Amino acid sequence: MNPQDYEVDIVPLGVSDGGGFAAIVPELPGCRSDGETPQQALDNAYDAVLCWLEAAEEMGRAVPQPRRLAA
Repeated sequence: MNPQDYEVDIVPLGVSDGGGFAAIVPELPGCRSDGETPQQALDNAYDAVLCWLEAAEEMGRAVPQPRRLAA
């Protein structure tokens, strides 16, 4: 599966949270990352998706199909 097929929500983090941006993949529980910029957070999220998918496969867990439809 292509990590870019999954929706990634980018949200700004407050100063008390260290600033930058959080990247959350709603379809994959616990899959999230962050970065200094929105683009960095997105790139890091795609790496996190790959790790999440690999771990799920190793544990024999089902992998949700992406909800996002190609444009």
